[in-house]
Amino acid sequence: MEASDLEKLKYPIGKFEFPKEYSLEYISDKIREIESFPKRLKQETIHLTDEQLNTPYRPDGWTVRQVIHHCAESHMNCYIRIKWALTENNPVIKPYDETLWSELPDNLNMPIQPTLTLLEGLHFRLAYIMRNLSNENLEKSFIHPENNSEYKIKQLIATYAWHGNHHLAHITTLKKYKNWK
Repeated sequence: MEASDLEKLKYPIGKFEFPKEYSLEYISDKIREIESFPKRLKQETIHLTDEQLNTPYRPDGWTVRQVIHHCAESHMNCYIRIKWALTENNPVIKPYDETLWSELPDNLNMPIQPTLTLLEGLHFRLAYIMRNLSNENLEKSFIHPENNSEYKIKQLIATYAWHGNHHLAHITTLKKYKNWK
């Protein structure tokens, strides 16, 4: 497999880029994407077999099952980071090793239904809190210690809308390639 093909499999919708402007319309669109993510993910995955769920979306990549569980873990961290940013003054958040988490037994073997259910409730809460943010709250931030960078809540909204779409595209691209329904 050529490097350009592997890059397309890694980033089927392209790499995330922060927008230059965060209009209210843009923020609202991203919140809608976040809100609809669990339904879209469930539609694409609920009927997959265990064999399909245990198929990597690319060479040396996570399985579909791991991708689904990763989304829940990552988006739970997003929710907690928003809460920290709203209640503390520019806190330093705790990072996690997503690769090590993906190798734990729940990510490797657990059925997807409990995670899909978790995502429904989590994304309802994410969308609810995001829709009720003031302009001032959208500017609140936290520090990520991996690169000592500051991230604003409005940036988090954009990032996690992309993140859900990114991983959903991993699954839909694999399904298309494998001719799965």
